Amino acid sequence: MIPVAPLALGLAGVVATVAGAVSLRRRSVDRRLGELVAIDAGRAATLRSTRYRLAGRPDVLLRAADGTLLPVELKHRPAPAGGPFPSHLVQLGAYCLLVEEATGRSPPFGVLRYTDREVRVAWDPGLRARVVGTVARVRERYDGRADPAPGKCRRCVWSDRCDASLATDGHRSQPARRVT
Repeated sequence: MIPVAPLALGLAGVVATVAGAVSLRRRSVDRRLGELVAIDAGRAATLRSTRYRLAGRPDVLLRAADGTLLPVELKHRPAPAGGPFPSHLVQLGAYCLLVEEATGRSPPFGVLRYTDREVRVAWDPGLRARVVGTVARVRERYDGRADPAPGKCRRCVWSDRCDASLATDGHRSQPARRVT
């Protein structure tokens, strides 16, 4: 019979070694991108834009060799096969916009760091327009319309109270209410 304690200790050592190697690899990638400026561990400064009435805190801020700040957003999942989700792009773009507003300098790109790889996302006029448009749409008055997905409705804890729920038979549970 194999003693369990030494086996468990050995396994814990292997796990710690792998975790350390992953951490060192990420730090070397960070050094190539730039110097670490901030990590959002509940203490990082919040970036604010009065112009866009927007605030946020990137997971990591790096300072590139030229002094430009680069936002890094950590995602705790593998990278999507078809490329970053639109919501990930808009979130990272919002951080690029906030860095630009706070420093007066546009970051050339932001980084989406997934568990299996990193994706550099160019901060370009197209992404800027998408972010500014999204911010504008969020500011509009909600008119009561919704585009629910039946699968999400079935799993939603609010479906019994939602005016747009499709949880039961694929039809709205009650007419959508207009918000005035």
